[in-house]
Amino acid sequence: MATRQRPGDEGADEARRVLQQLGREIREARVAAGLSQATVARAAGMSPPQLGRIERSELRFATFEQACRAGRAVGLATYVNHSPTGTRVRDEPQLRLLAALEQVLAPPLRMPREVLLPMPGDLRAWDGSIDDGRERAFVEGVTRLGDIQAMARRTEIKLRDDGRSRIVILVIRRTATNRRILDEHREALRVQFPLDGPQVLRALRAGRLPSASGIVLL
Repeated sequence: MATRQRPGDEGADEARRVLQQLGREIREARVAAGLSQATVARAAGMSPPQLGRIERSELRFATFEQACRAGRAVGLATYVNHSPTGTRVRDEPQLRLLAALEQVLAPPLRMPREVLLPMPGDLRAWDGSIDDGRERAFVEGVTRLGDIQAMARRTEIKLRDDGRSRIVILVIRRTATNRRILDEHREALRVQFPLDGPQVLRALRAGRLPSASGIVLL
């Protein structure tokens, strides 16, 4: 039976694919410009054999910096960014946090985990989705509060792109630091998350979805 790769191994494979693609693009640009390897290597500050290894995707011998330098020498700027995969490593505190919320739910509520957005090719996911069989509320679990505004923007963008519900339950781990940060910013979040924890929990314990988005400390 095939086993799923560990995230670190998947990342190593991605690195190889990225550098292979960069090597092909550098060679194609150099050939299209009519430049020799020696000319490009000199401009990039490396030897022709080094440039050749980059173009042939012999990755054990090429660094990312060398690939970027070679790209600039043939008129290419390098841009690398991350895209959501829909899954990520979760630490024990977050798993416990989501489990604690799940224990609050009364029938008929249930909470599937890792719910992908319903857009082809979009790999973003909600941490969970509480479903009563007719409607749903999305769940985002936060163990450490950081940039409140960035968190609120990410949530609003996901809501915009996922039309299945307008309700999000933000579940925050109950720590002294998180409580302090939330106290400082609670009113700024009131429009987006109007309900406080007790209101949300009363509904869930009664087997109902809350009437609006809210924040729960657990």
